[in-house]
Amino acid sequence: MAVPTARDEEAVSRFVERFAAQLTDAGMQRMASRVFAQLLASDGGAMTSAELGEALRISPAAVSGAVSYLTQVNMVSREREPGSRRDRYVLHNELWYETFTRRDQVLTLWEKTLREGATSLGADSPAGARVAETAEFFEFMQKELVGLMDRWRTHRATLHPGP
Repeated sequence: MAVPTARDEEAVSRFVERFAAQLTDAGMQRMASRVFAQLLASDGGAMTSAELGEALRISPAAVSGAVSYLTQVNMVSREREPGSRRDRYVLHNELWYETFTRRDQVLTLWEKTLREGATSLGADSPAGARVAETAEFFEFMQKELVGLMDRWRTHRATLHPGP
């Protein structure tokens, strides 16, 4: 087993803030982005509210709001520390797989609504044609996403061989 090396906490903090900024630019709430990135950067993938607050230099209220959002979107879960009254916030094991699976469900809903919209607008109208093409795009994305996730599982198995 590899011996852990000492971390450059300043470099870790820069990583957390940089990745959080990218998540925020992609549409995630700013504080939720910071909390998520901090959890991702923690060895255990889990931290208490106090640990998150200290690491990010934010208030307990800010942590609470962020984890509420992250819990709502199924990116983290709340677990009770054994023998304690404190909660730990934990990243899901298959986080990215679950996120893309949920995205697939959203794409299905959007595609259905877009197809209905194209019919309502009239397939021969410019708006109807545009909406119908958008529905086709989402159908294409869904088909590709299924194959992509299968290829990821196969590739992932090669990254961590063993039981």
